[in-house]
Amino acid sequence: MIKFASVFLPIVLLSSHLAGQSQTGLLPYADDIGNPAMKGSSNYDSTNQTYRLKGAGYNIWFDRDEFHYRYDSMSGDFILTAHLGFLDEGVDPHRKIGWMVRASKDEQAAHISATLHGDGLTVLQWRALRGAYMRDPEDELFSPKAHYNIVQLERRGDEFIMRAAHEGEPLQLIGAHQMPEMPDQVLAGLFLCSHNPDVVEEGMAWNVRMTRPVPQGYNAYSQGRYGSRIELLDVETGKRKIIHESLHGIEAPNWNIDGKYLIVNMDGLLYRISIDGGQLEKIESGFADRINNDHGISPDGTTLAISHHRDGAPGGGSTIYTMPIEGGIPQQITEESPSYWHGWSPDGAHIVYVAERGEGTYHIYRANVATEVEEQLTDYVGSHVDGPEYDPEGKYIYYNGTQSGTMQIWRMATDGTMPEQLTFDQYNDWFPHISPDGSNVVFISFEDDVEVTDHPFYQRVMLRMMPTSGGAPRVIAHLYGGQGTINVPSWSPDGRYVAFISNPGITKKEATDK
Repeated sequence: MIKFASVFLPIVLLSSHLAGQSQTGLLPYADDIGNPAMKGSSNYDSTNQTYRLKGAGYNIWFDRDEFHYRYDSMSGDFILTAHLGFLDEGVDPHRKIGWMVRASKDEQAAHISATLHGDGLTVLQWRALRGAYMRDPEDELFSPKAHYNIVQLERRGDEFIMRAAHEGEPLQLIGAHQMPEMPDQVLAGLFLCSHNPDVVEEGMAWNVRMTRPVPQGYNAYSQGRYGSRIELLDVETGKRKIIHESLHGIEAPNWNIDGKYLIVNMDGLLYRISIDGGQLEKIESGFADRINNDHGISPDGTTLAISHHRDGAPGGGSTIYTMPIEGGIPQQITEESPSYWHGWSPDGAHIVYVAERGEGTYHIYRANVATEVEEQLTDYVGSHVDGPEYDPEGKYIYYNGTQSGTMQIWRMATDGTMPEQLTFDQYNDWFPHISPDGSNVVFISFEDDVEVTDHPFYQRVMLRMMPTSGGAPRVIAHLYGGQGTINVPSWSPDGRYVAFISNPGITKKEATDK
């Protein structure tokens, strides 16, 4: 609902055309630092969106470094995240791969590195000043665990923060260090060092993301929107693919039932885009030019349900309509507002949605599409519910609610009886989406510092998945997003992929324009 307005890698990669992708990806520059005896190299596979690095070098230690570096220039605050791994057993257990922020290409430059070693050792290491000797253990922070394959390095002013995760886990804090002498303009990128001057080691990085977060307290509704990326996620392998990037605020992908294209909203209108990427194609919607991110495709693939804001109507005016999927004039379904669509019944006869009817509390409703008669299903006093969605068999309606005090995932019978809590943790969980075979539910999780009734833009969030039969949720993606990321059903018809929106934050162009 929108309120107004160390791992050895089997190389399993997704093959797909990506229109407009750079041939260098996010990291356009490559250099050997410190003139190692054996030369390194790196390349970016734009089809599979992966980096492959080869590097030599005696070490990254003492007063000078030798390694291969794939990088870009960055300033301000940023978050660097990637899956990392080596391609074979290797020679030296202290070979290393990771993220590095560096003052310059000078071999003695100040730097801080989030490092994964060949033996699984995971550590944050730094050289505070140019030419300073790195000391053990004074200039490093060790993780008590090992063999991480997801590594993140964040800059927040003078502070650098390292987090890491094993597959399926939330990111865990490894450590943080103040670097007051590090300049604002730095080099940031991936590195590989063999820890042996006579050996070249090889590694790979995928799901590489570089984010420039918005300032604390930023309000996207009043201060404006930043860019977005449409991504496809293989829920089995965790491999992600960006199919489209824009400086506009794209939201809420729906996957068409033939599996060939997505439908998204942007700037009050609807668009379709091929899953292979390319340009957005506008879907004609007549008078409906204030469509929000609560929209979805009927089970037979012929009809779209949309939520459009009517001028002068109560509560911001969000009203549910239906229209042909190829475009056309919308037909109004709900008379009262605000109403935010979230799901179709499996037979296409009903829609389910959240609505507020003048008492200040949102409840779950359903309406018969033919008769337009609505029925209230929940009546929780003092709590908030959202995101209702039928399972494929029509046995349950899944939703998120604060009845426990935290926003968690629930389900109930389709008549609103027998509520059952499904998640039990510190995160605020929103927008459950059931896989086509009914076996899994995917949802977005906000950190516990976010207000339980809010799902704001531009947050560090996770996509998590759990069996509908019960069990612990598993993280399937770490990203920067939130509102608009996965508000509505977005599974591929075969249940292999989920489409979602992530945000790169403030791009270089936007930083200049705003």
